[in-house]
Amino acid sequence: MILITGGSGFIGSSITDALLKADYEVKVIDNLSTGRIENLDNAINNKNFKFIKGDIRNFNAHDLEDVEVIFHEAAQIDVRKSVSDPGYDLDVNVAGTINILENMRKSDVKKIIYASSGGAIYGNPGYLPCNEKHPTDPISPYGASKLAAEKYIRIYHETYGIDYVNLRYANVYGPRQDPLGEAGVIAIFLNRVLDNKKPVIFGNGKQTRDYVHVYDVVEANLLAINKLNNDNFNVGTGIETSVKELIEIISELLNKDVKAEYAEERKGEVQRIALDVSKIKNFGFKPGYDLREGMRNVLEWMNGKA
Repeated sequence: MILITGGSGFIGSSITDALLKADYEVKVIDNLSTGRIENLDNAINNKNFKFIKGDIRNFNAHDLEDVEVIFHEAAQIDVRKSVSDPGYDLDVNVAGTINILENMRKSDVKKIIYASSGGAIYGNPGYLPCNEKHPTDPISPYGASKLAAEKYIRIYHETYGIDYVNLRYANVYGPRQDPLGEAGVIAIFLNRVLDNKKPVIFGNGKQTRDYVHVYDVVEANLLAINKLNNDNFNVGTGIETSVKELIEIISELLNKDVKAEYAEERKGEVQRIALDVSKIKNFGFKPGYDLREGMRNVLEWMNGKA
């Protein structure tokens, strides 16, 4: 049995679908604060699936009955919210993770696969692309909380023998990402353009990110079950793309001249990032989507959903 925290979110639900397709028994726990129950439509009638409405900060060992592996996707993911309310960010991302680890220890759950953030924990990089040996120097409470959770996970491994994999995601995008949320610039931009509104660029638009498709992230998570163990792995493409370039790609995909609005730069945001994924590639990971193809996939999903 595999438990997925935050399993109704766009990443967690995609992992859920893939695990069920591979004939795993899956249990999802989610408080539905940001996730959507409709993301689990493909899973809900599967005999190997169970949904629990609950919060990672207060669920208990009973919820871990028969669980062997936990995919820990639940998190506070908004950098801006972490700056405005660092206490909440700490409570969800660090205290919530500790609660999971404590109940794993009590229930003898063998392994945790943690959704960390390669986009935030390295801070403003000293070199690019960042490999896993790059110093971790986050500049936002969100980055600090994701890094702190990694450290607690390693401590529980060394103290109690719980196996782990910390997957340091780049900027994940894809179908089911909330286009009205506070994170996920590709979904937000596409939604605004389709709604005949201008996308809003915070800062000068030269800031870069490494955009990785959610289906590639799913493949990394499946690798982590049996092929990765007790280490940190970047999950991305190694390619920098600026915010301005996103606008250019959207213009190309929609065959229209998309104009953006500009607003004040946000606090806590890194200026440039791209992740070196050589390490996980040694275990068979290979990103399957380039950015144009991936954004076209999101557009198709949005159009099919409408």
